[in-house]
Amino acid sequence: MVHVTRLKANDLAETFGLFADMSPKATPVELLEVRRILESAATAQAAARIEADHLAQAARPLTAMNETSDTEEFITAGIAFHRTLAQASANEVLAALIERLSSRTFRARVHPGYQGTDILPQSRKDHARIYRAFKERDPEAARSAAAAHVRELEESLRSQLD
Repeated sequence: MVHVTRLKANDLAETFGLFADMSPKATPVELLEVRRILESAATAQAAARIEADHLAQAARPLTAMNETSDTEEFITAGIAFHRTLAQASANEVLAALIERLSSRTFRARVHPGYQGTDILPQSRKDHARIYRAFKERDPEAARSAAAAHVRELEESLRSQLD
């Protein structure tokens, strides 16, 4: 006898989060690699599906990122920006996984070196490129911009760890 249950996106994201949190061998760079893969795919999908209301929602945190020099405010706005774009992918599972990989808890584990670095100017440029790709509804440009953004974070983290 086979028993089928309805799996909800948040259940999957919670399982993924527990795995990431409990895996003693998962390095912060490895977790960012996973984020780069998933987020670039979600971003491309969202660019193909994005609607005007998601563009307007994404513009608000983008403006906040450009107007602040406070790292915590920047991270909060960045989380909101990525959440909006993940939701625009119209895939609840993908959006839930991206949410987990962009959460404050995840960032605290993976990006402890944000403080005192000069990563904000580059991150502002990265987010602007992602947003432009969305406005143009260009999935490949969005994929490339998202991958490059997370890759910059990976490189920054690698240099801090060396």
